[in-house]
Amino acid sequence: MNEFFIFLVGALATYRLSRLLTRDEIFSPLRNRLWKRFPPETSKFGYLFTCMWCMSIWSASILVLSGIIIFKITLYLGLVLAFSAVTGLLAAYEDRN
Repeated sequence: MNEFFIFLVGALATYRLSRLLTRDEIFSPLRNRLWKRFPPETSKFGYLFTCMWCMSIWSASILVLSGIIIFKITLYLGLVLAFSAVTGLLAAYEDRN
């Protein structure tokens, strides 16, 4: 498979997964429960769920490791995340104009 295609899907999937875990409303109940136990102000683990840049390393690591173990499933999941990322970025662009 084309390395650039895999890189692009992986990059977009990493972005989407990181955003999903750190900012999107659907994960706010999980983040709030986590922050009660690990406050972001005093816990590095809690802070991880506030920082997209920090979370991206872990998201990418999970995607790469799962790609090594179960490539096809990870690729399809990555495609879903990548399509969602592109849609979100296009929607944000459209909202600005």
